[in-house]
Amino acid sequence: MRIGELSRRSGVSQRLLRYYEEQGLLRPQRRPSGYREYLSTDVDVVRRIRGLLAAGLSTATISSVLPCIREDDERLVPTCPDLVAQLRQERDRIDQVILDLTTSRQILDAVITAAPAT
Repeated sequence: MRIGELSRRSGVSQRLLRYYEEQGLLRPQRRPSGYREYLSTDVDVVRRIRGLLAAGLSTATISSVLPCIREDDERLVPTCPDLVAQLRQERDRIDQVILDLTTSRQILDAVITAAPAT
């Protein structure tokens, strides 16, 4: 299928699909004319990419994670031995970001509370 069809079937813009290709997340074949040719399984790959992005992973991390996961019904299941450790590190990084943002919000709340009533 061509990029327009993948875009329609996955709900992801053509621009994002090209970006995923630039990042090494999608690897379409090229026709002699230069057009990209995607497999029907690429719809699932795009869905996995979107899920991992929503989980807070960067595209660089996703490029190493993607080959090491499979789908089991609606769940992503790790298949490489080191993947769980890598995902735990990512989760710890996200936890730190959450902590930092919570601290920032508390500081802002304190400043807002200290403001004179208007």
